[in-house]
Amino acid sequence: MKKAERMAVGVSLGAVPIITGLLAGWWSSIPLVPERNVWQGAVAGLLAGALVNLRYLARWIRRAYSMSWWLWMAIYGFYSVGMLGFFMGVPVFNVALAVPAGVLVGRKLAFDGSDAAGARSSAKKAAAFTAGVLFVVCLASATVALNSPSTGADLQGMLSLPFVVTQDMIIALVVCGGLLLLGTDWWVTVKATERAYEFFHDSRRGHV
Repeated sequence: MKKAERMAVGVSLGAVPIITGLLAGWWSSIPLVPERNVWQGAVAGLLAGALVNLRYLARWIRRAYSMSWWLWMAIYGFYSVGMLGFFMGVPVFNVALAVPAGVLVGRKLAFDGSDAAGARSSAKKAAAFTAGVLFVVCLASATVALNSPSTGADLQGMLSLPFVVTQDMIIALVVCGGLLLLGTDWWVTVKATERAYEFFHDSRRGHV
């Protein structure tokens, strides 16, 4: 594993305990301490996550491509929820996660010695998974948008629209936008997986 690859894998894995510790410390402190001291709980949680990384991250990096698919799927779900929250319920940016997901799958397939036919089949399975997660994300976002009385006004102000945004317009945006996002996510995941597999498979064969 090259240095850049180790760094990318390390960030992907190491951010999970950091973010989890930060959020756990933050939210668990709210009912226990004055508001001005909540940041201390957040910092304590962040440091706890950093200690977990000091103890385990190097081992996780070494074993990254032999880790269970289920564990990577859980990590993808973690980042999907985090991405949705970071962008305040707008699922558009979740499609970006298809790129690292596809690269990871392609790299792991090359590491496992999968053949081209198996890689193509796995690329479609990976796309089905990422699109399935995105569907749940879009469903959650749509539920909030359709039930919030301020969604129309928010869209009108954010996009500087010269007309009133009706509920029917919001429904059309949710349906059409959701389908577009799902299709894009599927395509990006498949292409990223195939390209990564070809690159790492050729590199692996070149060193044999």
